[in-house]
Amino acid sequence: MDVIANDISSTIGRRIHTERVARSWSLAELAERSDVSKAMLSTIERGMTSPTAALLVRIAAAFGMTLSTLIARAELEGGGLLREGDQPLWRDPATGYVRRHLSPVSDMPLELIRIQLPAGAKVSFPAASYAFIRQQIWLITGRLEFTEGDIVHRLEPGDCLALGAPSDCVFHAPGPDAADYLVALARR
Repeated sequence: MDVIANDISSTIGRRIHTERVARSWSLAELAERSDVSKAMLSTIERGMTSPTAALLVRIAAAFGMTLSTLIARAELEGGGLLREGDQPLWRDPATGYVRRHLSPVSDMPLELIRIQLPAGAKVSFPAASYAFIRQQIWLITGRLEFTEGDIVHRLEPGDCLALGAPSDCVFHAPGPDAADYLVALARR
C-alpha cells in the first residue's frame, strides 16, 4: 500500500472544530465527552499536532461517529467514485498505522477501510468506538492478532473475522511482516 499519498492530518483539526461548533459545544464539553484534555483538543483543532488513532477514536465517539467517518468528513467532498489518489490516507504518528478510507461519501451504512499495521505494532480501541458499528476484518497479507475483550483471534492471510458485541479491542501485527487488512464497517 502506498503511504506517500495525501496527508489529511492538517484537515482533521478543522473538521473536529466544525463538528464541535455545529453541536454548540465548548472545548470543555468536548473534553468531558471524549476524555481528551482541552489543551490537546485546542492544539488538534489548530492543526498544531497530529493526533493518534486512540485520541481520534475517543473524539469521534463523542460525536457519535466512527473514526473513518470523521476522517472522511475531513477530506471528502462526496460523489459515487473515489479514485485511489483521492482516498484519504492517515498515518498514526505513535504507531505508524496507516489507514486508507476506500469508500466514497454516501448515505450507505457501509464503509471500507484498508489498514497497514507495521510489524510489531499494536493499536488499541475502547469498546465505545464500536458502539455505533458492526465490523468484519479480512486479512490480505501478514499476520494479525486481534484481541476482542478476553478472546485472541490469530488471523492468517485470507481469514475473515466478524466482530461480536462491542468490547475493548487490540490489533497487533506480530510480524515478521506488516499486517495489511480490510475492515468493512456497517453503521447501525
